[in-house]
Amino acid sequence: MTLVELVITIVIIGIAAAALFSAMASITARSADPLLRQQSVMIAESYLSTALALPYDQLSSAAHSAAAPRDLAGEPVDELAGYSVALTVDGAAKLNGVDATRIEVTVTDPQNQSLQLSGWRTCYGEYDAAGNALCP
Repeated sequence: MTLVELVITIVIIGIAAAALFSAMASITARSADPLLRQQSVMIAESYLSTALALPYDQLSSAAHSAAAPRDLAGEPVDELAGYSVALTVDGAAKLNGVDATRIEVTVTDPQNQSLQLSGWRTCYGEYDAAGNALCP
């Protein structure tokens, strides 16, 4: 192998290594994105399932503006302090002509990316303790 061939080989290997390291840096910089997205999904699903489990006449009390995630006791979860959750309840919504309530949960992660989940709740023959119908 001559000196010219050796220099050309080293230059080609150097260019390939630089391209490889550049791609790895880009991939590494975005490696946390799926984790943040999955945590946002889990938080939103938790809030949505909790709201959907409420009696029909108490759904509007579940609505709140953006705040840090809280546990069932109402205490903030320190590990999720960078997230915010907003829950809206639209009781005037209709689902195929049937009275229904639309519940929307919006979670914003520490990188300020929002995720929104929606659910529908209808009144299906619910009664209070006195036997009064809760459905409109």
